[in-house]
Amino acid sequence: MTHTCASIILAAGKGSRMKSQHSKVLHKVAGLPLVCHVLQSVSHLNFTHNVVVVSPDNKDAMEQTLRDFHMQAETVVQHNQNGTADATASARQTLRGFHKGTVLVLSGDTPFVSPETMEKMIQARMQSHIVVLGFETDMPTGYGRLVTRGDELEQIVEEKDASETEKAITLCNSGVMAIDAEYLFPLLDKVENNNAQGEYYLTDLPALAKQQGLRTHVVVAEQSQLQGINSRGQLAQAEQVYQNKRRVMAMEDGVTLIDPNSVYFSHDTVIENDVVIEPNVVFGAGVTVKTGATIRAFSYVEGAIIDTGAIIGPYARLRPGTHVGDGAKIGNFVEVKNATLDKGAKVNHLSYVGDATVGAGANIGAGTITCNYDGYFKSQTVIGKNAFIGSNSALVAPVTIGDGAIVGAGSTVTSSVQNDDLHVVRGNGKTLAQGAIRFRTNREKQKKSQ
Repeated sequence: MTHTCASIILAAGKGSRMKSQHSKVLHKVAGLPLVCHVLQSVSHLNFTHNVVVVSPDNKDAMEQTLRDFHMQAETVVQHNQNGTADATASARQTLRGFHKGTVLVLSGDTPFVSPETMEKMIQARMQSHIVVLGFETDMPTGYGRLVTRGDELEQIVEEKDASETEKAITLCNSGVMAIDAEYLFPLLDKVENNNAQGEYYLTDLPALAKQQGLRTHVVVAEQSQLQGINSRGQLAQAEQVYQNKRRVMAMEDGVTLIDPNSVYFSHDTVIENDVVIEPNVVFGAGVTVKTGATIRAFSYVEGAIIDTGAIIGPYARLRPGTHVGDGAKIGNFVEVKNATLDKGAKVNHLSYVGDATVGAGANIGAGTITCNYDGYFKSQTVIGKNAFIGSNSALVAPVTIGDGAIVGAGSTVTSSVQNDDLHVVRGNGKTLAQGAIRFRTNREKQKKSQ
């Protein structure tokens, strides 16, 4: 897009129906705040300015949220909440040098307007002065109506002010507008507050523009894009809308969902093709699952990379910083945090692996714990390739288990074990030098003799 554009995102509303201490636009769908969904869509269009209008009460929280989610936007404060026109006018100073192009006015509580719809509005604005985004619905009750003549917008009529003929109109106002930057603030200066609420409404702009002989048009989008969120119930509905769309996209991209309605994605989940996801799997933020992996039922995955052919679960929990290598296995009731498991490593049952590196082909027995925290500091556990950790072992970090070493079941290991050593702690612990080699040799002979 070469046309110069800016956005103003209205996010100063109190959202009292949410009954929350937090601004409603900071509530999340798929782990991403509503206002960030809007900014994420805007980011695809490379606007020169993105301005978020906030209240004095939510300024600090908004700015922290924008930093946390790496969103590029400036904040301006609407000091007196006197309506949507007043909120839009709060961006005057920030956009004082922006006179040529389009200003797109969006709502921070309407998260699903697509970049394609925004682009369509901008293209239409280049042929007119104001473009209003509308939608058709069989149930228009509660919405302002768009009164049109041909493809021209005559005015926006609020339902409480509408005649019976106007109430029968099914083309409704979304609250989203694209406005010629040259006329935006002059038109805002003409808005009056002679209404029951004593507020200044952005919806007055099309009629004011018509009085000056300016052109106004409507662009129509699907109603599903224009779902506003004002209550916890609507937030839950928006979550379902997002998840249903995301599930369809995943399956179209070659992902198998055994029970799609029970799988929940984060806004940034990346799933490659030929992944199989069983029922009741939840993805938190920051997950990538590569081709051919399997996520078994009732697993929770957050901040993890799962490589090709790995198997996770059932009933597994992967926490941030986890990297599961090709063909590695994380089994039932296993928790992994900030740990790397190399190719073919196995942690199959009832274990905790935190702040650790597990070498290729290593096998960690049931009930094993890496004791990574002493109450003050966290320390690393390193388990070498092809090492074997017996069941119910505690590895007290910092500690290293060498390549090919064996830790006997029930051991509490407080010092490093060298390559191919066998380490057992049962009462009086002892180390058998090169015992792991002798153990494997004897076992292999026994296995062949069976």
